[in-house]
This record gives sequence, structure tokens and C-alpha cells, in this order.
Amino acid sequence: MSRSWERKVSKNMSQLNKQRKKQGQAILGTTNTSTSDGDVFKGRKYVLPIILLALAVLYALLGLATVDAGAGSKTMNYIGVSLYILLALMIFLRKPYLKVGRSTVSTFKFNRERKLTASEISKIRILQGSVVIENKARGGNWVFSRLINRYDTKAMGERLEQFAKINNIPVEHE
Repeated sequence: MSRSWERKVSKNMSQLNKQRKKQGQAILGTTNTSTSDGDVFKGRKYVLPIILLALAVLYALLGLATVDAGAGSKTMNYIGVSLYILLALMIFLRKPYLKVGRSTVSTFKFNRERKLTASEISKIRILQGSVVIENKARGGNWVFSRLINRYDTKAMGERLEQFAKINNIPVEHE
């Protein structure tokens, strides 16, 4: 099947499944074809949670010092520190990912899923600890680093080379 036909089938299937879900009937097939044929590379955020935990410790120490001097409230200090710890935990548990499909790549940025089609990618650079996807028009480059987010950049680079070969995108190795 051609890609445009697959998109039409996927769109019609999702509309049909929405109707069936409202009527309480079983859902037919898969609603998204990219999840069945895409490879997902997951990482782990640890830099920002460590910074937030360090800030929580700093604020806890400052709060103890001001409470001892009689200038602050213990309750507000505990709430603030616990919210920093909760935010660090939430960021740590939410895994960043790169999903490589047949003609699209997608990732989770700025609290929503972002997608790039093959026509929007100018080139892919594979470095020794990171992978950079350069897009033509909107936004900045997508950088996936082993140091920052613990991605398996070697496997990711191999899969992106296959993606680039299929979609005629230049690849640079540095």
C-alpha cells in the first residue's frame, strides 16, 4: 500500500473506532499504524531531577535556619521542599523517547508529542555520544545524548541510518 493510502485507512479506522467506542462496541484493529511498525528508543532523565533534589536540600537547610531564627513557617517550608522532591520524581519517572517509524520520527517535547516527517528533515548527524536530527523549517534541532538522557545512541544511530537510506536523507558521521 502507498503511504497516502495507509494514512487514509488509518484516519478512517480511528474515526470508526471513536464511533464504536461511544456506542460501547469493541475497537477494530489498531488505531495508529506507526506504533506497530516503529522502533522506540527510551532514555532516562537524571540531570534535572538531581538539580531539583539539590535545590530541595538547599531550601530545607535555609528553611531550618530561618525557622530557628523565628522568621519563617515550618509548614510552608515542608510543603515547598516536598513539592520540589515530587517534581524531581515525576521528571525522573517520565522517560524520554525517540520513535522511528517508516516515514516519521517523533519524540516528547514541551509536554506534547512532536513529529517530523522525512520531508521535514534536512540531515541526520551521528556523533560519538549523541544523535542530532536537523529539521528544515520549524524549531531547533533534536539532540539525543547518551550523557544527558542515557539513550542507546549506537542502536539509535543504526536505526536512523536505515531510516535515512529509505527516505533519501543525508547522514553525517563525526
